[in-house]
Amino acid sequence: MMIAAPDIQVERSTSSKLPGVVLENIPFGRVFTDHMLEADFEGGEWKNVRIKPYGPIEVDPSNAAWHYGQSIFEGIKAYPLPGGEVAIFRPYDNFRRFNISARRMQMPEVPEEIFIEGMRQLIAVDKDWMPHYPNHALYIRPFMFASDNAIGVRPSENYKFMVILSPSGPYYTAPMRIYVEEQYVRAVKGGVGYAKTAGNYAAAMLATAEARAQGYDQVLWTDAFEHRYVQEIGTMNVFFVLDGKVVTPDLSAGTILAGVTRDSVITVLREAGVVVEERAIAIEELLTAYKAGQLTEAFGAGTAATISTIKELRYKEEVMHFDPASLRMTPMVLERLNAIRYGHVPDVHEWLFRV
Repeated sequence: MMIAAPDIQVERSTSSKLPGVVLENIPFGRVFTDHMLEADFEGGEWKNVRIKPYGPIEVDPSNAAWHYGQSIFEGIKAYPLPGGEVAIFRPYDNFRRFNISARRMQMPEVPEEIFIEGMRQLIAVDKDWMPHYPNHALYIRPFMFASDNAIGVRPSENYKFMVILSPSGPYYTAPMRIYVEEQYVRAVKGGVGYAKTAGNYAAAMLATAEARAQGYDQVLWTDAFEHRYVQEIGTMNVFFVLDGKVVTPDLSAGTILAGVTRDSVITVLREAGVVVEERAIAIEELLTAYKAGQLTEAFGAGTAATISTIKELRYKEEVMHFDPASLRMTPMVLERLNAIRYGHVPDVHEWLFRV
């Protein structure tokens, strides 16, 4: 769908970094393309929408985002299609979620013609950066932060919206070991757990560092009151194959992110005839099912991580092992999603937004 484009000024870089970059197996989030999109919210309206060479931006030491945390972002991917086309995967879902986060953080909503059309034009400028390898994509990072130059606890009056692009290979290159967190808290009902705000990730870093010191890749968060019900992994939503069904934590409490990949997984599973339950999942239920031979797989789902195999899940002194070589549901989900994202099957859900 083509939408009305704002007056986006384009300043092209005089030289590209691309000739010096190896795109195959490129580390996630370390290399960025030649251009970025920038827009300003000033005087109650969006203005100065422009694409310019990628580079540092000038920020005042009193910048409100640094002091009070008004900062949100999204993660989206674009994929290469047969015939040389490029398509963004489900950008309208990320657009809606971005503005849900904006409302929760008392920030202005970004109009569709800036978020979607600006992103499309930016990718069109830098489309040569698309890696054409299996499980590679062009990662898209829209973000917004307060830009008032003043100290004082109140919503900012001015904001900056930006989009940057990064060619990416696999986020996790090996099956994961996950530690079930029961001391620290990620989110609580009534809080900001459902918003993709920077502070959520900052608050998770200590727990993640402690888990990594024990040899684990990430933590699986549990609820704030009993540390009994599982929520999400630090970088993705989580699914369990339980007695032939797939179960995943539900969104009703507002403490986990409504993942776009999560929703895509649920859709393709149900289309494949798999029963999917969205509900509260107690860690004791998982342990009991594992000991009975009924919990056979666990996997994560997220834009950056795509579908990530879990080979170990630890809760207290109990360790649940899953043999990556014997998994059936996890690779099936990845195969079906990839077929859609890379344009190998018909896009019946209209998830692909062609650039």
